Amino acid sequence: MATRLFFILAILGLNTANAGNHSLTYQATASSGVHHFHFMEVGLVDGIEFTCYNSNSSGVKPKQDWMTRLTDKTKYLETETLRCWNDQLFCKNLIRVVQQRFNLTGGVHIVQVMHGCEWNDETNYSTGHYQYAYDGEDFLSFDLETLSWVARTLQAESTKHMWDKNDGRTKYLRYYLKTQCPEHLKTLLQYGKSSLLRTVLPSVSLLQKSPSSPIVCLATGFYPPRAKLFWTKDGEELHHGVTIEEVLPNHDGTYQMMAELKLPDPSEDWERFTCVFQLDGVEKDLTTNLSKNATLTNWKPQDQTVPIAVSVAAVLLVAAVIVVFKFRRAVVLHVAGAVIGVFKFKRAGKSAETDSNSSEEVLNPLNPPTEAPAHDIGPSELVGPLSELPMASRSKQE
Repeated sequence: MATRLFFILAILGLNTANAGNHSLTYQATASSGVHHFHFMEVGLVDGIEFTCYNSNSSGVKPKQDWMTRLTDKTKYLETETLRCWNDQLFCKNLIRVVQQRFNLTGGVHIVQVMHGCEWNDETNYSTGHYQYAYDGEDFLSFDLETLSWVARTLQAESTKHMWDKNDGRTKYLRYYLKTQCPEHLKTLLQYGKSSLLRTVLPSVSLLQKSPSSPIVCLATGFYPPRAKLFWTKDGEELHHGVTIEEVLPNHDGTYQMMAELKLPDPSEDWERFTCVFQLDGVEKDLTTNLSKNATLTNWKPQDQTVPIAVSVAAVLLVAAVIVVFKFRRAVVLHVAGAVIGVFKFKRAGKSAETDSNSSEEVLNPLNPPTEAPAHDIGPSELVGPLSELPMASRSKQE
């Protein structure tokens, strides 16, 4: 379950509000059994997609304008395309082998591979992750602390033991996750700093559908997505009666989130409550004090004396805001639900099966160099490979 959730969060580009944290993640998804095999991979910097590849395209495509400054000077896209093509072949074999291991026949099956690193620009601390999932369920993950693989299901045990014995691959993964990947991340942040390192504060609105409805604090238009939104009462953060929704992307590359407050007593003094927004990279909190006059509603208090024409216009505006907000949120959650739903397949059986030596060899990632490269990392090496050997060696495995 943890891996499945992690993949969904990566798709939506969600991050927690930890000061100074940056991330580089590559997510690959391979599917078979619909009409043909399909493979796609996206690269994400701080949750922002910057490259994309799929088996129907001619190569890796840059997704951000700042990528042109990198690709004009290097063979980055050609290198990434070659790597993705190799990964495509590997995942095609991986689906077949794992399908045999789970004793499955036919149907739609999906393999996901996600790897990358996190780096804090304040402490210089870095860590990394490397994970495999099959049909949306955990399969294998690499423990960087113990330098060993963790089998998430019985069918992955034999592969775990085999990969643990591969010292060359273990050394490579340690080098990639602790050194190479963080250096790639720093370089990408340097090229894209005007976009990736910017901070944009949101507009904050207070909404209430009816007198008995929760009060919604909506913050929209902020960047980066590493943010926190919460309610306080008399300066103390509230937890009871508060619902915090996830960060959601806007169409313009910014983000939105909301926090609902259910007042236990509607007659309570509203002035005691405050909506607080915190954004990574910004020291000062953005606060919005709760008041009936500042809260947009589609109901009219008895003591409100606003001309009818203005009231009608305000009601229509609020209704439009609420409908658009709910629709956008529903669309994003529908996409996330669809992704999760794709992975919920009914397995014909899950009996563990011992593979032949040849099958195990196909599942085993190709051996990397026994020693980590000693030369400096150049822009042309800004890759985060699922596979580690040249295409010629991969083709022999196929």
